[in-house]
Amino acid sequence: MEGFDISFLHLRFLDLIDIICVAIIIYYIYNLLRGTIALNILLGLLIIYLVFVLVSQLQMRLLSEILGGFVSVGVLALIIVFQQEIRRFLLLIGKNASLQQTKLWKNYFIGKKELEKANFIFIRPVIEACKSMQNSKTGALIVFAKYFDEQYFQNSGENLNSAISKRLLESIFQKYSPLHDGAVVISEGRIKSASSILPLTDNEKLPPQFGLRHRAGIGISEMSDAVAVIISEETGEISYAKQGRVKMNISLADLERLLNKDI
Repeated sequence: MEGFDISFLHLRFLDLIDIICVAIIIYYIYNLLRGTIALNILLGLLIIYLVFVLVSQLQMRLLSEILGGFVSVGVLALIIVFQQEIRRFLLLIGKNASLQQTKLWKNYFIGKKELEKANFIFIRPVIEACKSMQNSKTGALIVFAKYFDEQYFQNSGENLNSAISKRLLESIFQKYSPLHDGAVVISEGRIKSASSILPLTDNEKLPPQFGLRHRAGIGISEMSDAVAVIISEETGEISYAKQGRVKMNISLADLERLLNKDI
């Protein structure tokens, strides 16, 4: 049996690279939209476009005019409808590039051991506070942001800009503390704000036991490069949110490892 001849496709090496790049972009977009309402919206827009193509071919003038007006502003509509997803996509690209560059510069100028020691200084009090709040089943939401974005954090909370300490974190999340509602935001090795109100995720596939605290932690990880540590008030379990994904019931050792890797 002779081999199948695909020479008529005229594929070049650059064409294969082009196909692979498009596949990677589609994969990342699907990951960003998976489990969200935005995926349903995208499918709805795709269906409308296919219907428009069909009625145009069938020369159904009235429907063609109505759907044609909608399709003509399709790019602008996509930007408006998917502005959060576009922001997340650009953040994902920029974060991966800047993260690698930052690590290289830090390792070059500071050294790996010194960098781990610097992280240990402000991560350790957080771990100790989480241990205490886990034992007492004190609900908490701690966000670690590489860049302090006032749009999401400071405008909706109380500005602190204080050093990180175990007792301060515990006192903030005490049930009768005026700052216990909302999130503590840590950036650049300091507690920047407390009682910050965060955007909630619209993921429809989250476990039913997830309340506003979990949804806020996942939401901010979807819309920015921040990671979130959530302690359940009902069970004391620790969850870790990053890029819209959540790891449930992690140990303190795993939490320390994840924080050292991601911040």
